[in-house]
Amino acid sequence: MIIGVPREIKPDEYRVAMLPVGVEELTQRGHQVIVERGAGTGSGLTDEAYAEAGAELVDDAETVFARGELIVKVKEPQPEEWPRIRSGQIVFTYFHFAASAELTNAMVDSGATCLAYETLRDARGQLPLLTPMSEVAGRMSVQEGAKFLERPQMGRGILLGGVPGVPPAHITILGGGVVGANAARIAAGFQADVAILDVNLDRLRHLDEIMPANVNVLFSDRHMILEQLALADLVIGAVLIPGAKAPHLVRREDLSRMKAGSVIIDVAIDQGGCIETSRPTTHQSPTFIVDDVVHYCVTNMPGAVGRTSTFALCNATLPYVMKVAQLGVEQAIQQFPALAEATNILRGKITNAAVAETFQLPHQAFK
Repeated sequence: MIIGVPREIKPDEYRVAMLPVGVEELTQRGHQVIVERGAGTGSGLTDEAYAEAGAELVDDAETVFARGELIVKVKEPQPEEWPRIRSGQIVFTYFHFAASAELTNAMVDSGATCLAYETLRDARGQLPLLTPMSEVAGRMSVQEGAKFLERPQMGRGILLGGVPGVPPAHITILGGGVVGANAARIAAGFQADVAILDVNLDRLRHLDEIMPANVNVLFSDRHMILEQLALADLVIGAVLIPGAKAPHLVRREDLSRMKAGSVIIDVAIDQGGCIETSRPTTHQSPTFIVDDVVHYCVTNMPGAVGRTSTFALCNATLPYVMKVAQLGVEQAIQQFPALAEATNILRGKITNAAVAETFQLPHQAFK
């Protein structure tokens, strides 16, 4: 199979979808890997490293898409890439379809097969291709929150850990999954006062056992969320419903309960955001203010730490890329249920029920 690896073109995206070792593993098995020049530069990976591993380097993305049977990316195809995707082609990347009707319709119209990292679910019910980036985003959320709580960034002027005689910041984390747990762990290390909310009591019990003493686990209901908003200096939105649009746990009118200069980091923005006032932002212009509350809603947070993120992501994705390349998408889907879960669109037909329901589009179940 011919595997294409284009350079990512989303603003401030420094990750790449394949490491040189991945190229080597694929070429040794008889596959051809085409890599756009400069694709790995943002992650500190040189063209020479890819060439030495057996990749064919090309000068433009058009060639990668035109020749590639399987396109491996990091972020969802951007509008200028949509016309390059053709019927019968396989695209394996983060799609987050529920956040964009335009992207969904474009991929349906293309007739391609779309495998989404974020919905691939293994035999244990885990999301192994989403987990590494959720770990990065969760840890980054506290790092970014600390920065934007500083007064020059229009924050309250709060130090997360406080100092002797001055209380630490109060951090509220909505969601106790991978993002929330990683955020809580880092926030606790800063000696902040942390509350993590979730609706799953078993998950809360687990978090209560493993978290430091300055992390409180709370059941998430409307009253508890409102109570926490009044206390919070930093709110981290970490809600995930795989494949579906994130629910709005914080409404526009709720911002009036928050302190002026407090900060919201909406990590769920890839799936539409769990704060009603959230809208996508970029690393170049990461924040905006609504009702005196600073909102940080960057849709590719891990892209800022490209090298760490690339290695973490590619370590997880390569085994699945290998399966698709070796077997072809149809047989791979039949043999490996995880890849069937990843298949959101098959030859232009939506096979993910959550995506179809989000946009009221026809759903075609696997036969």
